[in-house]
Amino acid sequence: MLKLEIVTPEKKVFEGSVESVTVPTANGEIGIFPNHAPLISSLKPGILTVVEKTGAEKMVVAGGFVEVNSNTVSVIADIAESSEEIDVNAAKESRDEAVKTLGSWSGGAADEFEAVSDRLAEAQAKLQLAGSR
Repeated sequence: MLKLEIVTPEKKVFEGSVESVTVPTANGEIGIFPNHAPLISSLKPGILTVVEKTGAEKMVVAGGFVEVNSNTVSVIADIAESSEEIDVNAAKESRDEAVKTLGSWSGGAADEFEAVSDRLAEAQAKLQLAGSR
């Protein structure tokens, strides 16, 4: 079993023992199981999956990082929302705005492009998770 803690600046979202967790990182999605090697990675916007004996729970995460050490997984995220917490209309607006911005991109700072791309990925993850309710 793994000890998992997921926190945002506003609240502790989850704390408990889990069988595994799948996290969207800067290097791709990774599955974390008991006895995983130590790891620190930044999070990318996407869907985090927690597997417990009673089933799986999914949430959208964005920003922050994940740390794995001695069967303890700490996720510090800017946002962590379950499907019930997602505002679908706001996610659609955010997606449409990001698509419009990227579609008319004529150059600029790489960090601005990445920020808009991350907003698009976050909105798409929210819509994907909300659609699976």
